Amino acid sequence: MSVSFGRKFLPTKIELIRIKRSLSVARSVYKILEDKREVLLRRLDELIEQAGKAREDLWTPLSDAYRALFDSYLKLGPLTVESVAATIPKGVELSLKTQRIIDVTVPSVQLKDRPLALGYGFADTSSALDAASLAMRQVLPAILRAAEIENSIFRLASELERTQRLLNALEYIIIPQYEEAVKTISSTLEEHEREEFVRLKKIKRVLERRKAGV
Repeated sequence: MSVSFGRKFLPTKIELIRIKRSLSVARSVYKILEDKREVLLRRLDELIEQAGKAREDLWTPLSDAYRALFDSYLKLGPLTVESVAATIPKGVELSLKTQRIIDVTVPSVQLKDRPLALGYGFADTSSALDAASLAMRQVLPAILRAAEIENSIFRLASELERTQRLLNALEYIIIPQYEEAVKTISSTLEEHEREEFVRLKKIKRVLERRKAGV
């Protein structure tokens, strides 16, 4: 679909055919984008519901993990906990994949299931620290899942906004201008045909008079 506004259309039948074809394409694209918008809205509703459930599922284990960490601070003191924390690897291994949701690429993050060494001995620590460490590790998949869903929501919302902008441009600018061009050219061609008809009638009368010797 080519759009070339800001100029006068030639009042010819070829131009009229071209613009009618462009108008038909614009209306088809509008229908496709409408369908896409509806699918995006439904998918966003589903993801928003999933996000709410993911946050609910995350709340209890995350609270337990922080409670265990707070208990470790109380029993061992901040210096011991922070010195132990310094021996723990600062990152985890993830596998990143992508999936398509209605022409939108969204990441899918998975935590690699590998045992992580504690990195500290048991002599100067307590079971509270072990519980905090275990709780933090167990809550990681839920955190990743919640982040994945919210990232998908953000990307689909951006695509929905882009789709709506295209729909608005088609509905309020492109299609009306094509329709106005069709109307103007059709009216001009009809006027030319009427003028041509009148001119031919005059020529016919002149020829008939000449033939009759008038």
